[in-house]
Amino acid sequence: MNTTLQTEMRSGRGKNVARRLRRSGRLPGVVYGDSGGKSASDAVAISVDPEVLSSILHSDTGVNTLIGLTIDSGTPNQVLIKDYQLNPITRELLHVDFYRIAMDKVITVTVPFELKGEAEGVKMQGGLIDFVQREFAVECLPTEIPEHIEVDVSDLMIGQGVRVRDLLEDAPWKPVTDVDTLIVHVIAPKVEEEPEVEEEEVTAEGMVEPEAEKDVAEDEEGKTGD
Repeated sequence: MNTTLQTEMRSGRGKNVARRLRRSGRLPGVVYGDSGGKSASDAVAISVDPEVLSSILHSDTGVNTLIGLTIDSGTPNQVLIKDYQLNPITRELLHVDFYRIAMDKVITVTVPFELKGEAEGVKMQGGLIDFVQREFAVECLPTEIPEHIEVDVSDLMIGQGVRVRDLLEDAPWKPVTDVDTLIVHVIAPKVEEEPEVEEEEVTAEGMVEPEAEKDVAEDEEGKTGD
């Protein structure tokens, strides 16, 4: 997904400036150089419409959305969202960091896995899907960032799984995550252990002796002995 975002240069920094900016309906942010590094020399302080940014974050591509960002109606810069902060209680956006990218340079992004199909081991054997790794890091060109990586689990039986190396054929990206990383597998259902039943004492006639009668019998024996 590629989208555009209009931003404005802002002057002043600090918590008080940021609060005033948010009260006015804008979100404070920063744009960094194309290396993705955070150095004072290449950082530009900006303000953003929080509703537009929220719609980008909630899109299918999320933080991997390629954005044509303009500052004060200037020339667009191709950027990605590097980081953003939320209020832990209200979930309101507090701040956002962007970094400029070069379209001909490989970048590293984190991409989610998406499961496809219903495993045979679930349908036929009563197994359970264990989704171990839900996202992983890849290297690719900005124009080839995948929305997600599809993992087909249809043929999996109990004890079988899919690893990163199983997805490499014809992929336009290179995994950064270890290729032996397990993504998903089918496991056997847990068998609940039956509670142990205490053995009851049996009388000479083969009848179960109730506890109360047993106690009386013991008392009688005690008296006889006296």
